[in-house]
Amino acid sequence: VHLVESGGGLVQPGGSLRLSCAASGFTFNSYAMSWYRQAPGKERELVAAIGSLGGSTNYADSVKGRFTISRDNAKNTVYLEMNSLKPEDTAVYYCSAAYYNGTRYWGQGTQVTVSS
Repeated sequence: VHLVESGGGLVQPGGSLRLSCAASGFTFNSYAMSWYRQAPGKERELVAAIGSLGGSTNYADSVKGRFTISRDNAKNTVYLEMNSLKPEDTAVYYCSAAYYNGTRYWGQGTQVTVSS
């Protein structure tokens, strides 16, 4: 199983980034996909999640209206479009796959830094 995030980097406040997570080694369209983040000294928190077929999504209150999660099951990829970025969005962002039986996989993370 592999979950490989990409698209992180340094961006100015108000800017945008698009994270991608390429999955392999499991039946991608059977898993709900999520993005989590962890800032220095803080616990990992859920940012956004999407159902296995993409029909349902949910977001942390702190990112609603600014972030959009989507998935392409034909490409085994999940995305996180991040707009109007704020310094408090700075964190390592992790992709996660979850099965109904509790199985969960994690990517290695990608750093997002929002700073002028």
